[in-house]
Amino acid sequence: MDTSYSLKTFRGDLFGGLTAGIVALPLALAFGVASGFGPVAGLYGAIATGFFAALAGGTPTQVSGPTGPMSVIFAAAVVTFPEDVAAVIGVVFLAGALQILFGYLRIGIFVRYIPYPVISGFMSGIGVIIILLQLHPLLGGASVGSPLEAVLQLPASIAHTNFFSLALAVVTMAVVFFTPPKISRTVPSPLLALLAGTILSVVFHLPVATIGDIPTGLPDFAIPMFPIILLPKVIPMALALAVLGVIDSLLTSVVADSMTKSRHDSNKELVGQGIGNIAASFIGGLPGAGATMRTVVNIKAGGTTRVSGITHSLFLLAILLGLGRYAAFIPLPVLAGILMKVGTDILDYRLLRMIRRIPRQDLTVMLAVFLITVFVDLIVAVGVGITLASLMITYRISSQAEIDVKGVPHQEWHRDLEKSLEEETRYGIRTLSVMGAFFFGTTAKMQEQVSRLIGTKVVIINLLDVPFMDLSGFFALSEMIDRLKFENIKPIVVVKENVGIRQQMIDMGYGDMLGADGIHTDYNDALHLAWEYLEEG
Repeated sequence: MDTSYSLKTFRGDLFGGLTAGIVALPLALAFGVASGFGPVAGLYGAIATGFFAALAGGTPTQVSGPTGPMSVIFAAAVVTFPEDVAAVIGVVFLAGALQILFGYLRIGIFVRYIPYPVISGFMSGIGVIIILLQLHPLLGGASVGSPLEAVLQLPASIAHTNFFSLALAVVTMAVVFFTPPKISRTVPSPLLALLAGTILSVVFHLPVATIGDIPTGLPDFAIPMFPIILLPKVIPMALALAVLGVIDSLLTSVVADSMTKSRHDSNKELVGQGIGNIAASFIGGLPGAGATMRTVVNIKAGGTTRVSGITHSLFLLAILLGLGRYAAFIPLPVLAGILMKVGTDILDYRLLRMIRRIPRQDLTVMLAVFLITVFVDLIVAVGVGITLASLMITYRISSQAEIDVKGVPHQEWHRDLEKSLEEETRYGIRTLSVMGAFFFGTTAKMQEQVSRLIGTKVVIINLLDVPFMDLSGFFALSEMIDRLKFENIKPIVVVKENVGIRQQMIDMGYGDMLGADGIHTDYNDALHLAWEYLEEG
């Protein structure tokens, strides 16, 4: 732990962890029920993943536990192996092992390249999801499973509003929204709201829904052993669970970074998540990942270090060991009021304020991710967003790249070659210049220029202004060279020495294709060689 860790930091971590734990409690129980493994399994998973991911992970403020997407995959495993608990838990164990492997393979660094419009749409979408899902408990209705369902059933909930629930939620929101900063720095407003709302409900015996009875008792420890014949079914589910957990956790890490102005260690985070899921499998718990809602609650309540995530886990353990009878009185409208504040806080106001001024392509990506996040699926939204952003950046880069065919201007020749060029070659030497990245987005432009070269004698392919080439670029170049040779045109390639393209060309067999003198790093040398070929031809 950092030696600068202070009492003030500990107080923030304590309040952050307790508040996140209170929010996590009903979610863990609900995910356990939804998975078919029972409510206590959700609690086991929240404790194990929350503790070990915080202890060994790379995002200090992240709170981990069962999430919606992870619980869906786990539920599918329960259905696939209905009578084999060991196989179901084996899926979780292997998923954790794969996540550790991903961490050591440094796969986590790729999350840094997620474009900001994708992150913005995802964050605002999460905020709207939180708000929509809390509208029904706030009005005294039953919780719903999806934002779309929340919208469709909202008229019915409004028609059957429990005004005691609504009043309690309004009081809660008044506390979390309007508590002066001087007070909330000492005692976080969510915790004040939780205490005030619960006391009001108990003292006045308000007829509102509460968390209710919570299972107690320690789990049994067991190593998941299943027949090896089930591996073909177990491995794909474990891989899906691992990849989903990676995306879920690292996106939450990015959200945490944007709120704390810090930078997480992606690969270390994957190792921590893997250890947490392996621990969950040993005690029969649900798999977990970085949970955006709980992480945001933790940060907003004052959590700044991994102590907050550990505190969240220890709080849930205390609930499991007997404190559950006290937490059972917490009203659901109070939790809904707290989460309404969380939902509004996570909206990306910085981008929303600039929405009329940002480029149209970026706005399209952000809106697509936002709508898919809210109404379809979080992971699908990110996949679509990254794909859209990649296509648009590819279009922008390829639009900026220039590929030009021209006769060699006389000023580029030495004086003794000028007259011969003008009087004798009649543009028997042509130059094809590529300026900008030469990759799959620009290869079509390259192919379009080949027909303009037919009839000349020597073509100098000038790649001096190309910073990099991908495989598509290399293949397009080789196809062009083959076609030029078929037309009895001598190709000469000029590349920049210090960007590594020349060595890549040699490694890929261009030396045999072009001959010993076919690849140059000096443009004038290539021109003189072209002239020699004209004289010989």
